[in-house]
Amino acid sequence: MKKLAVIATSLLISAPVLAQSVGEKSGVSSALGISPTTADFVKEAAIGDMFEIQSSELAAYKGNEQTKGFANQMITDHQNTTNALNSMVQTGKAEASVPSTLDSSHQKMLDKLRSLSGSDFNKQYKRDQVSAHKDAVSLFQRYAKGGDDAALKDWAGKTLPHLEQHLEMAQNLEQ
Repeated sequence: MKKLAVIATSLLISAPVLAQSVGEKSGVSSALGISPTTADFVKEAAIGDMFEIQSSELAAYKGNEQTKGFANQMITDHQNTTNALNSMVQTGKAEASVPSTLDSSHQKMLDKLRSLSGSDFNKQYKRDQVSAHKDAVSLFQRYAKGGDDAALKDWAGKTLPHLEQHLEMAQNLEQ
């Protein structure tokens, strides 16, 4: 019985830590306006940047003229945020690790884009960009408001207006 009590207590103590990551991944934290942990923020921001860059590289090749222009700006801007985030993590300003590959959901989105062409490609790219930038705006707003790493929190606040501009630009893409 004592062993069961120890296990139950351990689970209760670790549940908030586990819930934060699950909550961030599932969108519950976003819906409730809960600030992500530093580790979750870094992971989600890095994956978002990777997806923006990789999908925009496709769009710079496959998209219509307006899409290509937007895509080239996304590549440049998200390479800059990737470099800034990596620098903060490498210099110890942010205690987290940066993933080097997309998660499965972003990989599926990228694979779907690869299979499309013409107007189908442009429509899907626009949908993906709007969705990705809504997610990024939410992530950066929540971390800038309540993040636990001062340097990262400041950077999130300074980066947020650019992401809001990207969202507006994505929403205005022709289909």
